[in-house]
Amino acid sequence: MLTRISRDAGAAAGAFDAFDVLVVPFPFTDRAAEKRRPAVVLTLKAANEQTGHSVCAMITSAENAPWPHDVPLTDLASAGLSFPSVVRLKWFTIDNRMILRRAGALAPRDRRSLGRVMRGVLGHS
Repeated sequence: MLTRISRDAGAAAGAFDAFDVLVVPFPFTDRAAEKRRPAVVLTLKAANEQTGHSVCAMITSAENAPWPHDVPLTDLASAGLSFPSVVRLKWFTIDNRMILRRAGALAPRDRRSLGRVMRGVLGHS
């Protein structure tokens, strides 16, 4: 069953900042269903509030087959994660009202690692 957007959905919709780890509904592409999955916010709080949307990257199990540019997370507790995980550069935009909850935030070391990879793929120094 797909998540419906309601006026009350999203814990403090728009109140999330870059590097916050969220739980969001991920839809399947081959059926009308979804799973709750972690994701990391890539955009600043001010932009997320202005647009009502946040740009995020998925977080997946470190046991999955690796992709180029995966960023292993070293501080799972800070991120609110229970299993070894990586940030996968599968980016998406989500309506802030669809965000289910905040799980944690990336630790400084993980923020730096993600920033380096993002600058590399975007061509910024």
